[in-house]
Amino acid sequence: MTDIKEIESPVEGERLQKLLARQGLGSRREIEGWIANGRVTVNGDKATLGVRVSGAEDIRVDGRLVKCQTTQTRRLLAYNKPEGEVCTRQGTDDRPTVFDRLPKLKGERWINVGRLDINTSGLLLFTTDGELANRLMHPSHEIEREYAVRVFGDITQDKISNMFRGVELEDGLARFTDIVDSGGEGRNHWFHVCLLEGRNREVRRLWESQELAVNRLKRVRYGSVIIPDHLKQGQWAELDQATVDALAALVGLDSVPVNVNSSREETVRMKRLQGKRIAPVVRKKTRNPKAASGVR
Repeated sequence: MTDIKEIESPVEGERLQKLLARQGLGSRREIEGWIANGRVTVNGDKATLGVRVSGAEDIRVDGRLVKCQTTQTRRLLAYNKPEGEVCTRQGTDDRPTVFDRLPKLKGERWINVGRLDINTSGLLLFTTDGELANRLMHPSHEIEREYAVRVFGDITQDKISNMFRGVELEDGLARFTDIVDSGGEGRNHWFHVCLLEGRNREVRRLWESQELAVNRLKRVRYGSVIIPDHLKQGQWAELDQATVDALAALVGLDSVPVNVNSSREETVRMKRLQGKRIAPVVRKKTRNPKAASGVR
């Protein structure tokens, strides 16, 4: 068998992983893993990290030809995740996956912007633009995530202050950038909290570090997108051009047209399946949260 040689990168062009991410094949980080594992070829040669391409080459993933679109489009869904669903692409009988609920795509796939654990509900974003997904998730862009959390235990001002200043967890320092008291009765209390990153179970672990238990957790905002009040659990809504552009601008990306024809067809389908219209979301952050109050 003839060895597949590694290709040389031309001076001009776009990095391969970035181009494939824009085609909706996956996030940039995910595609970098494919390249490192030898799953991607360009003109028959094994691709390497850093290689640049124009899009006119014969690019294949696992032997399948990638048809690069000359005109880029971008789509974004807001999904209201129920508890009990997982964010992996393959679910099980007792653990369904969020991807089962999403509209089907041809030639591309939905990329989840971060994850929520099985016991967390609320806003999940999905896009066909891997570069957008990568930037929204990367800590360097400091995109704010807001959660509504119900906490059980003896809540004191010292504990709140600790989580503002930062707590050393097993994977590094973590802190809330905002904690807003939202009321409650007895030892169960609701708060709205914000983070600038999305580490595994970070909200829960921060409260647990103060000997407090989280018994309800829901994400209500990601960047400039707030979960729509009318969006029931298990339902999705496609976001319009203005909303998508506003979110992309937060991570330094230019406007790209949304796929209007597909959006219209799926809106009709969604009406039929869900029994009522789910309008696109056009909301921006307007609240200026104050420091937590009402704690001892």
